[in-house]
Formats: sequence, structure tokens, C-alpha cells
Amino acid sequence: MTIEEIIDFVDGLDGVLTLRPAPGDGTPEISWGDTFFYYAPDGTTPTTTQPFATVVTKNYPDDEASRLDRPDTFRVNIAAGKEAFIRWTGHTPREAASAGADPSATDTVIAHPVYGTAGWLAVVNPGGRTEAPTRELLRTAHQRARSRHERRAG
Repeated sequence: MTIEEIIDFVDGLDGVLTLRPAPGDGTPEISWGDTFFYYAPDGTTPTTTQPFATVVTKNYPDDEASRLDRPDTFRVNIAAGKEAFIRWTGHTPREAASAGADPSATDTVIAHPVYGTAGWLAVVNPGGRTEAPTRELLRTAHQRARSRHERRAG
């Protein structure tokens, strides 16, 4: 999967607001080139919630384990929730820090190297083994974000 294929897929889900920070738009330079997906049916960036998924193209401070500084390397991060997390990793999010998966492995669903304890999963360079699971997990994260939004809206 390419970054554009992921963006097109998520953009096709209802109520998605896709943010793609770039020079000149007031966003922090470190976020330029990355993509953030929110459930925001009104098209307004939520201020009280995190994105339900992101695509990052570089290392962030304290988040270098995936080695995104390699050429043509990116990571899809997905707020999959506890159920999906357990299904994919075999352990609870609380146990994520002690799990031994290589965070730089490509085409593998892993606990997010920083936010795994919050139920986030990640895939570095999704490919043949993980394209279908990545799409499934993105749908799950979208549905979870939609449900949260609907509960808050009353």
C-alpha cells in the first residue's frame, strides 16, 4: 500500500476529515508530510479528541524505534481499541511495553512503539500480508471514533 492508497481509502469513509500539514499552514514543521484522520462530519478539526489514525513519514522525538528515517519508509498508526489490539498482538495494551515485537519490521501489525499501551496498533510499510488487515483496522478505528462522536453529541 502506498500513502496515497491509504489516504484515499480513509477519505472514502463517512465523516472523515483528513489533515495533511504543510509549510505555510501554521502547523508545526515536524508534522509536515504526515497525515492525520479525524471523525469530523462537520469538517471542523476537533479540539477535544485525537485522530483515529495517522500516517507518519519520519521519526519523532522519543519515537525512533520504527526507523522511519529509512528511504521510502512510513508507518500507519491506528487507534484500534483493546479488542482488536488483543486479537492482533495476543496480549492486552497494558502489556504492550514488555512485548518483544520489532517496531521496525515492515508489513507486520505490531503494538505501536509509543502508544501501544493506549490500544494503538501500527504497520510499517503495509504490503501484501497486511493490506487487508490494515483496511479492517482503519474501518474499526473509524467506527470507534464515530461512536465516540455520536455519544458526545447526544
